[in-house]
Amino acid sequence: MSRRAGIEQEFEQHAFSIREIQGKRDTLNSNRAEIDKQVAENKTYLERADRNLKHAQNQKEYETAMRETDALQKQIAALETQNLERMVEIETVEKELAERAEEINSLEEKRHTALGEFDGQVEQDRQELEKEAAHRSEVFATLPERLAAVYDRLAMRSRDGVAVAEVVNGACSACFMSLRPQMQLQVKKGEEIVTCESCSRILYSEPKSLTAAQDT
Repeated sequence: MSRRAGIEQEFEQHAFSIREIQGKRDTLNSNRAEIDKQVAENKTYLERADRNLKHAQNQKEYETAMRETDALQKQIAALETQNLERMVEIETVEKELAERAEEINSLEEKRHTALGEFDGQVEQDRQELEKEAAHRSEVFATLPERLAAVYDRLAMRSRDGVAVAEVVNGACSACFMSLRPQMQLQVKKGEEIVTCESCSRILYSEPKSLTAAQDT
């Protein structure tokens, strides 16, 4: 999961500037919608003020309606100016996004491909793990009970889950601790379980005949 999140983050960093532009466009559209709403509300109030003006019964009512009508007309004009400015800004942003459309599509395509490859590798690893686990179970069924128990115990204690280590040039290949001659001899004989005095892994030695065959 952490590797998948890393892939997502890597592409998100590349797309950061594009995300900023898209965010600006969304904010402008939201702002324009709010202005449209305010304009519509003020036009409703203006219609009411016009009615009050037409039906004014005296000079005071007439003047009040006139002031309200004038204020609403000015407010509507200011809002429509703001709306026009937002439209120009939105057009500029949309133009920039259109110019970068190929870049956006390329990023999305690469992201999709990378995530697809990652998911494919995860599935391949899962199948391999299941195969190895089945093979391990088959091998364990043939081991003496005491050896299997020792292996399981050491595997659980080990950081990497590996409970065995080959003896190479007289030393444990896991922790590189040199072995006493007597211990090396015991490992070569293979008659008993011998563990490393440093890392506690079970030690083994490749038969010379097998090693020679691999070298050729």
